[in-house]
Amino acid sequence: MSFDLSKRHQQILWATIRQYISTAEPVGSKTLVDGYNLNISPATIRSGFASLEKAGFLYQPHTSAGRIPSDSGYRLYVDRLIQPSPDIGRQVEELLADKLDWGWSLEAILRGAVDVLATLSGYVAMITLPQTRRSTVKHIQLVRVDANKMMVIVVWDAYETQSILMQLPQNRSTIDEDLLDRELQFLSNFLNSKLRDRSILEVLKLDWSELDGELQQYVYLVSNLLGDLSRQSQPIHSSQMMICGISEVLCQPEFSQLQQVKTLLHLLESEQDEIWKLIFNPHLNSSLVQPKIAIRIGAENPLKPMQICTLISTNYHQDSIPVGSVGLLGPKRMLYEDAIALVESAADYISAAISQQ
Repeated sequence: MSFDLSKRHQQILWATIRQYISTAEPVGSKTLVDGYNLNISPATIRSGFASLEKAGFLYQPHTSAGRIPSDSGYRLYVDRLIQPSPDIGRQVEELLADKLDWGWSLEAILRGAVDVLATLSGYVAMITLPQTRRSTVKHIQLVRVDANKMMVIVVWDAYETQSILMQLPQNRSTIDEDLLDRELQFLSNFLNSKLRDRSILEVLKLDWSELDGELQQYVYLVSNLLGDLSRQSQPIHSSQMMICGISEVLCQPEFSQLQQVKTLLHLLESEQDEIWKLIFNPHLNSSLVQPKIAIRIGAENPLKPMQICTLISTNYHQDSIPVGSVGLLGPKRMLYEDAIALVESAADYISAAISQQ
């Protein structure tokens, strides 16, 4: 539903979530009056609670209780009401530099980093091992099939051929078939000049502004295509990851039910391939549409055992190419400002370390 979030609603939601993060107890109006300098009355806070609950951002676990943030409330909090903590970012960078040595093996650096991340956060820290082999492109050709479709033909480094049928942009300006053929050939030439004998992951480095104005209508289509090809080119054996901090996070009150603990432990210990596919996204932080960091809250996680959790992840890079990821898994009631800064700073440190090796 549509909801006009006023400045007062934002203040009440922010304070409610911060209080709930601190205590894991439903939040009442008196608590906010006593603990936060909101300069509003308990009655105004209760009215704000009612509006936020009606909009789906808060809920009451039972009639006489205070309010608890919903998944939607946390999402709004993350997207609009906070900024990553620069102090925490500097702290993790200094701690990693103090405890780790770039002269170590890469495995030792990653093992040390995942331990530091788990210790600082109190959550489950995960770092995927870097991709050691990436398929490279020998040739790409875009061919018109009819007025509305094109065939994309890719020849890989092992001279395997892959073809994909795609719809052309419906709002394109070109209807003349000869002109469309010339545009697709120009686009093929551009892609080959940029990607031949290089990893398709390097699409993230393409400067699409080099394309002529008429060809810009194909950028979103082709970028998504290359993203799909990149995911398909990942080696099967690359889903290994390091995990640390399980025992600490299970002390949180959200994990008091034994069955929840069992299913989460099974996922972390026996289904790491599924987690790897979730947290390593080589197209994260693409210049077109993707954010720098992925935050999946509650039901946004496709793996059911993780739907009582929040997963925060981002990529680390080697020479600007994403080769692995850093993630934190914890209760939805996490201090997001710190967790985001921890993940980003750890990924930056690993990127710098791996690019030196």
